[in-house]
Amino acid sequence: MSVRPQTVTVQIPEPIYRRLQRASELTYRSLDEIVSGVLNLGLSLPPDLPPDVRTDLEAMAMFNDAALWAASESALSPAQQRRLAQLNHAGGERPLTAAESAEQAHLLEQYQHSLLRRAYALALLAYRGYALPQRDDLPHSPEGDDHGDVLQIYSHPA
Repeated sequence: MSVRPQTVTVQIPEPIYRRLQRASELTYRSLDEIVSGVLNLGLSLPPDLPPDVRTDLEAMAMFNDAALWAASESALSPAQQRRLAQLNHAGGERPLTAAESAEQAHLLEQYQHSLLRRAYALALLAYRGYALPQRDDLPHSPEGDDHGDVLQIYSHPA
């Protein structure tokens, strides 16, 4: 079953139109494809996202393919990943200090935002017709987790 396109006339502000045109040029896709994609993806975001996260994800719809592939990589640095693992391990051994708990919460929030960005970038790439890597195709780190994606959080009972 094919979906028949509908023609709709809408008035949009000039700056938005220029952004759509620029996205069309950067991604080598027609303006119709860009507008349809933005509307489809914009309407599919959960309504309860924090405004900064929503803005970040909505902007990703304008990324070219190379930028989306880059966004599909981990945003946490190896040092941040190690520190989060240290805090998680320490939390399994003893109660964390207030400063350690705050640092762990901050790193965990960054980690979760990174996962959301990565997943959304991959969803956009799949929407654009790219074949996505299978889990077995992803590189493995020496610790045995994929890009730091295995996260264990320990909370020592108080």
